[in-house]
Amino acid sequence: MGNSQSALLTGEIPPGLTTASGDLGVALPRPGRRPRGAEEILKVGVAFCVLMTILGWNLRAEERQPLMLTLRDAVQLALKQNPEVQISNLSVAQSEEGRRIVRAALLPQAGLTTVERVSRRNLEAFIGRRLPGVPQHAGPFTTFEAGPAFSVPIFDLTLWRRLQAAHQEVKGMEAQGLTVREQTTLLVASQYLASLRAAAEVRTTESRVRLAQELYDQATELQKQGIGTRIDTLRAQVQLQNEKQRAIVARTQLKTTLHGLVRLLNLDPLQAVELADEMTFFETPAFEAAASLERALASRPEWKALESRERMATFQKKAASGERLPKIHLEGAWAYQGLSAATSIPSYHYQARLEVPLFTGGRIRAQTARADLELRKIAQEKQDLRNRIAWEVKTAIDQLDAARHEVEVTQLGVRLAEEEVAQARERFREGVAGNIEVTAAQDALARANDNQISALYRYNQARADLARAMGEIGTLYSR
Repeated sequence: MGNSQSALLTGEIPPGLTTASGDLGVALPRPGRRPRGAEEILKVGVAFCVLMTILGWNLRAEERQPLMLTLRDAVQLALKQNPEVQISNLSVAQSEEGRRIVRAALLPQAGLTTVERVSRRNLEAFIGRRLPGVPQHAGPFTTFEAGPAFSVPIFDLTLWRRLQAAHQEVKGMEAQGLTVREQTTLLVASQYLASLRAAAEVRTTESRVRLAQELYDQATELQKQGIGTRIDTLRAQVQLQNEKQRAIVARTQLKTTLHGLVRLLNLDPLQAVELADEMTFFETPAFEAAASLERALASRPEWKALESRERMATFQKKAASGERLPKIHLEGAWAYQGLSAATSIPSYHYQARLEVPLFTGGRIRAQTARADLELRKIAQEKQDLRNRIAWEVKTAIDQLDAARHEVEVTQLGVRLAEEEVAQARERFREGVAGNIEVTAAQDALARANDNQISALYRYNQARADLARAMGEIGTLYSR
C-alpha cells in the first residue's frame, strides 16, 4: 500500500491499477498535463493583456496626433498662450488696480471704532510742580467709546491730478500690451513663414530626388544598351546622392523650424505640428494699405503709449504744482462714550480742516522739476520713434516692391530651368550629347528652385513687416 501511495504522488500508475473503470473506478490525469480550467483562464488572461496593449497604443497614438495649424490659428493660439502676452495682460490689470487705489483717496472714507481705555495720570508731570495736599496721580480711569468715523476731501486738486495721471498710465499700459501682441504676431508669422519655406524646400528637393533617380535609371539603361557610357552613369549617380543629401538637410530644417513654432506657441514640446497653409506659400497676395507716416503714427501702439506717458507726466507736474494750493477736508465721528458700556451716551464731533502749505523744504519744486525732465525725455523718445517708424515703413515698402518683381523673375527662371532639363534629357536619350548637359541642367533647376523659394519667403516676410510698420499686422492675420 505504501508503494501505491508513493506512485500516486509521483504521477505514475502502479501495476495492477487501471486508468478507466477498473478496480479504482477513477481516471488518473496524465503526467505534465494542465487541467482544462487552467488552460481557459490562461487564454483569457493572454487575450486581456493583448487587448489592453492595443488600447494603450491607440491612446498614445491619439495623444500624439499632429496639430494642424493655419497661420491665423497659430497667431490666435500665441495670443492666448504666449507668456509675454500673458505678462502684458497682467501688467494692464495691475495698472487698473493702481488707478482704483488713487481714486479711493477722492471718495469718502468711513470706519467703525470700539475702544475701552484705562488710564492713570501723573499730576506733577502734567502741572509741572508739586502741589501741597494734592495727590501725585489721578486715576486709574476707565472710559468706553464705540461708533463710526468718516472723512471726505472737499477740495484737493492734487488728488484729482493724480487720478488723471493714473488713468493715462492705464492707457499707456494698454498700448504697451498691444505692442507686445503685435510683436508676438510678427514673431509667429515669421516663424510660420520660415516653416512654410522649409516645407517648400522639402517638396522641391524630393521632386529633384525623383528626377535624379529617373535620370540615373535612364543612364543605367542606356549603358546596358551600349549607347551610354560608364562616366554618364557615374555622373547621374553622383547627382542623385547630392539631391538626397539636400533632401536630408531640408527635412532637418523643417523639423527645427517647427520646433521653434511650438516654442513660440507655448505648446507641449512633445506635441507635433503640421502646417495647413503649405500651398499658400506660392501665392503672392497683395497688402492693400495706403502706406504713410501719418497713418502709421495713428495706428502704432508704441506711439500711443508714448503719448499716454506724456499726458501722465503733464498731470504729475500739475499735481506737484497743486501741492501749493490750500486743501479742505471734512472729518467727523459719532460714538457712544462713557465710563462703561452701560453708562455710555451718544457723542459726536465734526470739523472742517484747512491746510495751507507754507514751507515744504523744496519738495514741490523738486517734484515739478522732475516732471519737466520726464517731459523732455519723452519728447526725445517721440522724435526717435517717429524717425524709426518712418524708416520701417519706407524700408518695408521698398522690400515688398522688390520682392514682388523678384518673384516674377524667379518664376520665369524655374520654367526655363525645367525646360532646359527636359531638352537635355531628350538629347541624352537620343545620344546626341552626354549627360553632362543633364547634370548642368539639374544644377540650374536646383538654383532656380532655391531662388524662387527665397523670393517667395522675402515677399511674404516683407508683407508682414509692412503690416507691422503700419500697425495693422493684427488685422492682416486675424482675417
